Parts: sequence; structure tokens; C-alpha cells
Amino acid sequence: MSESSSPSGADSDSPSESPSGPGSVPGPASTVLSPGAVTSVRLVKAGREKVRYDATVLSDDGVRVTVRAPWSLPTTRDFGFVRFEPGDVFTEHYWRDRWFAVKEVRDAQGGLKGWYCDITRPVLATEDGALVSEDLDLDLWLSADGSAVLRLDEDEFAASGLAERDPRAAGRAARALDELEELAHRGGFPALLAAQG
Repeated sequence: MSESSSPSGADSDSPSESPSGPGSVPGPASTVLSPGAVTSVRLVKAGREKVRYDATVLSDDGVRVTVRAPWSLPTTRDFGFVRFEPGDVFTEHYWRDRWFAVKEVRDAQGGLKGWYCDITRPVLATEDGALVSEDLDLDLWLSADGSAVLRLDEDEFAASGLAERDPRAAGRAARALDELEELAHRGGFPALLAAQG
């Protein structure tokens, strides 16, 4: 489901390498993006690029990159717990040293819908200014009022074979989901997203 939740519907079947390798974190040489620049966000899964869309860079302190992008599909996607629809705006936070990305979702009038979180390898900013995020299937949804904290796609994660192929990465992914769930239950998202570095 995480592929469908991205702000763009532009799916691609072109091959893509893993952005950061099993368990590695990009070093200080990783490209730092300039605020105001347009970056291409590339979401990859199982070694293949699944979605690519343009986003505007809001900030990049060398550890966390924050970008903003509209929901660009012409149609609504109803997941039951939330509807993503034309006019929605995603403010997306990616880390070079954490195994998740947090996407704040607002409607066209600026009303907060909630936060959609992807469990990913640490993001890589490439030399050509793209952001590459490798999806590891697990997701979490936190509603705007905090009443719904939903762990998603655990069946897909179990079926992916990551635990057999890369046990360390699977362990990091599971711990990242637990960390986000704990933060969600204790109201820790605002502090997480306000913190720098």
C-alpha cells in the first residue's frame, strides 16, 4: 500500500539499485539539497523503482531532508482509514540516519489529515539532486487527532523474505516501526518533526 500512498501516481518499472546497501548509512559526502530547489523523489522497492515525483525542498541540514509535494493523481484513493485526494499536500521528512520517513498529509484547505510513515532504509540524496528512499513494506498511520495508530502491511513484510535475505535490515525495520508506534501513542511526532539533525 505504501506505493499508492506517495504523492505521485507515476509508477515506473525501470530497474533501480538499492540506494544505500544493506544497513549502510550514507556518509558526510552525501549531497545536501538547497531549500527551494526541486528534487526528484524516487521510491524503490525490492531493487526496482516504483514511483517518482517532483517535490520542493524545504530544508536539508545534512541529516534530515524535508520536502513538499502535492497529491498528483487525478483520482481519490480511499484506504478506509484515510482518503488521499486531489488538492492534498504532503510534507515529507526523510533521514539519512533513521529507518523511516514521516509524511504529514493536509487537505487543500490546510486541514491536517494525519501522518503516513514508511519504514525505509536511510535516504540517499544523489549527486544529481534526487532523493532515493527504499521501501521495506512496513507502514504506520497516525490520525490527526491521535485516536488511530495503525500498523500496516506487516503481512507484506513477512512475505517479502527480507528476514532471510538481510536479517539485520529486517531487524532495523521492525524496531523502526516499534519506535514510531511508541512515539505516536505518546504524542511525540511534533517534537520529532521539529527537531533538527
